[in-house]
Amino acid sequence: MTRRSIGFPLTIGIVLSLLALALLVAWQILVVGNLRPMEKGLTALHWAFLIFGTLFFTLIIVGLGLLCAWLIREMRLNQRQQAFLDAVTHEMKTPLASLRLYLDTLALHDPEPQERREFLARMGEDVERLDRTVHQVLAAARAEERVRKAQLEWIELTPLLERCIGEIRARHGLAPEAVRLEAATNATVRGDPAELALVFRNLLENAVKYSEPPVDVRVGVALGVDERIHVEIIDRGIGIPRKELRKIFQRFYRVGRDVQRKAAGLGLGLFIVRNLVRRQGGRVVARSEGSGRGSRFVVSLRAAPGKREAVASGVRLRQA
Repeated sequence: MTRRSIGFPLTIGIVLSLLALALLVAWQILVVGNLRPMEKGLTALHWAFLIFGTLFFTLIIVGLGLLCAWLIREMRLNQRQQAFLDAVTHEMKTPLASLRLYLDTLALHDPEPQERREFLARMGEDVERLDRTVHQVLAAARAEERVRKAQLEWIELTPLLERCIGEIRARHGLAPEAVRLEAATNATVRGDPAELALVFRNLLENAVKYSEPPVDVRVGVALGVDERIHVEIIDRGIGIPRKELRKIFQRFYRVGRDVQRKAAGLGLGLFIVRNLVRRQGGRVVARSEGSGRGSRFVVSLRAAPGKREAVASGVRLRQA
């Protein structure tokens, strides 16, 4: 829906609420102003009508307000869903068009071996992009399942984080210093290995995607004052406006139109992160000083009993 279509029902709701309020005020003024002359003529039935009428009128106003709020929420959700569909269409049509172009080229021409290898490598990248899009949508659907429980076990964090960081470096062709782990000591946490890997990959992917060159992403591990292990991912990217810090974990939500034009995405990554972290019995919070000042995401997880020693980290963590 467009902003124009949102404005019409919103205006109607506000006008109806104001009319109901004006009528209620006028009714009270009329009754109270003529109360003394009418005292002898007012019966219990009149008082009942006055009291219940006032109550029902108040309920009407409250109902109209709630209806307007619900309509606004639903229309904003519809807007985000439409943006999501547009993003999915783009994320799937672009690599498909590229694949078709390379296939037609290979079918109609006989490229040199080196050129053929380049074509095949680019086709592999397109297939990987399609695969990531499909997996992202499926992961979002599974993230909200309440019946399916996470397969929790004790996990060594350092090897898991190193694998995720290695995948992100390879995917974006980054040097080791661009994305680095600053944890000198390992920590053991309770969680589902596959789901936690998806959480950290999504956070690292966002940190890289929304960073201007040169990319500088740091990952720290520390024991928080709440006796939980905190994994912190810090970037020096475009940052997040403070008013949007809580909204970014909503399904289909993406920050600002300028950001949407610069970086492709479905608005599902952080939604998946939040839901999967909750399934591990943990929580995730976002911090940013504002646009252009980088971001900090902290994932808090249950530490292994008897292994809650301080974890050395190059990043000094504050309480999330």
